[in-house]
Amino acid sequence: MCLNLTVLLFSVAPLFVVEFLHRVVDTFEDYFSECTESIIKEHYVVVYELLDEMLDNGFPLATESNILKELIKPPNILRTIANTVTGKSNVSSTLPSGQLSNIPWRRTGVKYTNNEAYFDMIEEVDAIIDKSGSTVCAEIQGYIDCCIKLSGMPDLSLSFVNPRLFDDVSFHPCVRFKRWESERVLSFIPPDGNFRLMSYHIGSQSIVAIPVYVRHSLCLRESGSGGRLDITLGPKQTLGRTIENVVLEIPMPKSVLNCGLVTNQGKYTFDPVSKLLVWEVGRIDVTKLPNIRGTISLQSGSPPVEANPSINVKFTINQLAVSGLKVNRLDMYGEKYKPFKGVKYITKAGKFQVRM
Repeated sequence: MCLNLTVLLFSVAPLFVVEFLHRVVDTFEDYFSECTESIIKEHYVVVYELLDEMLDNGFPLATESNILKELIKPPNILRTIANTVTGKSNVSSTLPSGQLSNIPWRRTGVKYTNNEAYFDMIEEVDAIIDKSGSTVCAEIQGYIDCCIKLSGMPDLSLSFVNPRLFDDVSFHPCVRFKRWESERVLSFIPPDGNFRLMSYHIGSQSIVAIPVYVRHSLCLRESGSGGRLDITLGPKQTLGRTIENVVLEIPMPKSVLNCGLVTNQGKYTFDPVSKLLVWEVGRIDVTKLPNIRGTISLQSGSPPVEANPSINVKFTINQLAVSGLKVNRLDMYGEKYKPFKGVKYITKAGKFQVRM
């Protein structure tokens, strides 16, 4: 395997290698829920089996998760115990049906009682807000995740109301790129099950709406005399949608010993070791805006704080794509049945930072 990876690294373009490594990470996350050093060590047998199928003689062979799962069964407790007792592995004795298909990312002979197609349009807002509340920079990283359970070999076309907003895009291999270039329509024969159809970026050329605002006041006086903190946050440009799962994280200076704060919503914790103040707000109620205020104890004899910390904000807004992107329609060709179709919009905070 090391030799194969070496051949791949020295005989192809670097971006080709990077893309393959991304596929490897995505596959591990699909199999094990996360890709960490401890997870890889725990499932090293399955990891070797996957790499052996994904890479052949230095070239990618099978990189689609639904095809790999037919060949190498995902690990679970019962299968692990059975393999330990019988000495068998997770590798199937039959060739995946997708390997015999004209469409390598889709299994042949797929049949469902209920034919369904779900699309999740998820957008993460990256922003830096200065002390006065003005936006220094703001971008949107978005992606469309799909759960496709359709019988046969459906051919789908997904169109958008305002595709001009897309700034930079990357697609699953199933997407016909020429049609996207000419018509801005996603035309594809989908893999079976869960997959990421596309990722996109909306940058500085488009105005990014900031969905929350934070009013803050932090005064750290000379060492030993303490300080005060007062933070209020509320909704902004959310089209009436509720902001949920709100969490504020503030990495305090090393000279801070403790915080004596009072909140009118949620709860806060302060770790005296890491100096991290976390305020778990939850849902923002527009009739009573969340507020946290109180005193901060500073270590005696410590040097004065040169700059105030920044606030890292996390939030979720359901049924809202903050960029304004919307799915226009989904058409299906090649099959006679009418599937159930659903689209869900979610806006999240990415790297959302407010400077104090």
